[in-house]
Amino acid sequence: MISAVKQPSTTAFVVNDIARTGLFALRRKISLPPLPASTLPSLLCSSSRLSLKPMCVSSSRQVVGSRDEELQFRCEAYEADRSENVSVPAEEPQSSTAQKVKIGIYFATWWALNVVFNIYNKKVLNAFPFPWLTSTLSLACGSLIMLLSWTIRIAESPKTDLDFWKSLFPVAVAHTIGHVAATVSMSKVAVSFTHIIKSGEPAFSVLVSRFLLGETFPVSVYWSLLPIIGGCALAAATELNFNMIGFMGAMISNLAFVFRNIFSKRGMKGKSVSGMNYYACLSIMSLLILTPFAIAVEGPQVWAAGWETAISQIGPQFIWWVAAQSVFYHLYNQVSYMSLDEISPLTFSIGNTMKRISVIVSSIIIFHTPVQPINALGAAIAILGTFLYSQVTISKLRFFW
Repeated sequence: MISAVKQPSTTAFVVNDIARTGLFALRRKISLPPLPASTLPSLLCSSSRLSLKPMCVSSSRQVVGSRDEELQFRCEAYEADRSENVSVPAEEPQSSTAQKVKIGIYFATWWALNVVFNIYNKKVLNAFPFPWLTSTLSLACGSLIMLLSWTIRIAESPKTDLDFWKSLFPVAVAHTIGHVAATVSMSKVAVSFTHIIKSGEPAFSVLVSRFLLGETFPVSVYWSLLPIIGGCALAAATELNFNMIGFMGAMISNLAFVFRNIFSKRGMKGKSVSGMNYYACLSIMSLLILTPFAIAVEGPQVWAAGWETAISQIGPQFIWWVAAQSVFYHLYNQVSYMSLDEISPLTFSIGNTMKRISVIVSSIIIFHTPVQPINALGAAIAILGTFLYSQVTISKLRFFW
């Protein structure tokens, strides 16, 4: 910390501090009381220019370089009846081109990782139809990656307390249910169909918020739900390989993730944990919750027999499929949580809508999923409704994906 105090000819004083810290801006005023009358004689003897008027302190912080570079702190005091004239260097705005490139990189990485995960996840489930174990391996891989990152200090470990983990528990329960339900759905139906149904999550969000939490929404929000519900219904009715378990899995996943969002918004207020570390803690707790249920529902004996069958049919590359789907599951979720620290909720919601399109289209191409024109129309209507919903609700709802 470097500090310098200057005493100008007037009564104002200036303090300049230069410190290394995080990226934020702060500006505040502190009113100082008038000087006590008992100090008047001695002060008058030492300075003929002393003012007994109340003083105000104005301070501000300004970024000098990048997030990890130096930050300048400037503090000035002035008389209360004098207009504030604090000269703070203006922050240089980031160029629009660089910002667009940054957002583009986030989106491209997010979409690519999500597409790769869905492809490998479906390949694994086709050869090894045990969604409970597959879901457990995904969470275990992500937890192991982050624990190693914290241990060797690649990433800064989060500073948490008991209250943090208590508030995280209901979020982890909802996240676990949503994750398993989505995996069960994809083990029974096409990836494209699961994501078409999952695009109906906003409808669940509004209904739960309205009837369970008592929140109200503009009429435009309810209107935007019509194409979502209609599109999902049309796609489900015309799905060639419709399966009730797959359909219900996607629906349960929607409902679980809505409650995850609600619990996150309520429980994480005031918690200073980065998006990356927040998701890491969420993965660890979800893993602890899911493991005993996975063992009870499927069990090691079933897993061993299924594993031998998959290896005999696919070969050693099946092991790569399992590792890839586990790693890419963690990476795409981690990038999506990290992006929330950098982009606005509106931009995030648009990116999430486009992500579903990329997953649906790529899965249809790679797995040669048969699609009827009326089925494609239903999917397009549902996704369009999701996009419209994000536009009319972004000022009211903040989704935690």
